[in-house]
Amino acid sequence: FRGFRRDAHPMAVMCGTVGALSAFYHDSLDITDPKHRMVASYRLIAKMPTIAAMAYKFSIGAPFMYPRNDLNYAENFLHMMFSNPCEEYEVNPILSKAMDRILILHADHEQNASTSTVRLAGSSGANPFACISAGIASLWGPAHGGANEAVLNMLEEIEHPKNIAKFVQKAKDKDDAFRLMGFGHRVYKNFDPRAKVMHQTCHEVLGELGITDEPLLDIAVELERLALEDDYFIEKKLYPNVDFYSGIIFKAMGIPTSLFTVLFAVARTVGWVAQWNEMVEDPSQKIGRPRQLYTGETIRAFVPQDQR
Repeated sequence: FRGFRRDAHPMAVMCGTVGALSAFYHDSLDITDPKHRMVASYRLIAKMPTIAAMAYKFSIGAPFMYPRNDLNYAENFLHMMFSNPCEEYEVNPILSKAMDRILILHADHEQNASTSTVRLAGSSGANPFACISAGIASLWGPAHGGANEAVLNMLEEIEHPKNIAKFVQKAKDKDDAFRLMGFGHRVYKNFDPRAKVMHQTCHEVLGELGITDEPLLDIAVELERLALEDDYFIEKKLYPNVDFYSGIIFKAMGIPTSLFTVLFAVARTVGWVAQWNEMVEDPSQKIGRPRQLYTGETIRAFVPQDQR
């Protein structure tokens, strides 16, 4: 970690660190060996929360906290994020349950951009650490993994609950560039089933933490209410999706916005690893080779440079 600047984006740190694991673990790089594949899978899934928490601690100049064997996956992540060497940290069971749900619901989701990237990189025979690092790079894009971060940025732009009506009108205007983030889904056209679980989880977390005077969360709650009642949203099927609620939960827990996509990567690693294993174990697997159709100029007369 000392090779990175303190102000480096956590996704840059994670991308580089995961890729560098192949320089340390030479005993799990042979993708033709089932044992190597299993060991690499275990290591990737186990180390992602540690890397994520350490990226955060490094960015704020705080000491690293190592995982504890008596805590589960979600509890360990919260421990490594928020504990310090000076005092005992007790994991809140409501928050750990919320984190567990978030990790499960984000674990895998069809052939999205990052999963396709992992499979395409893996099809060349690249080692699993390099493949997952490639997936992290793809996830970093704001059109993919940055959706819940975009939700928080939108709430900051709205600034106050009294401004919601104005921004909703802007979202309804086809000529206005403003878009409500965290609503609707490209795959789930009627309702995001994950959002129902996250809706309940979100209100459990807000209730447990007793948050009543956080402006961004006040905006989110009012925007949620309006979206579920407004005829325009109902007709267009623009319901709050999983990104809307996960962003609010992360904000309430005290997780910085820059770490939102990192948490997405921690969760999605399970799916990436599963997809990679499925592909490598397929005896008919070949290297991915997308084709490109040329639609430009055909035959053109050559014009000497001095005549152009």
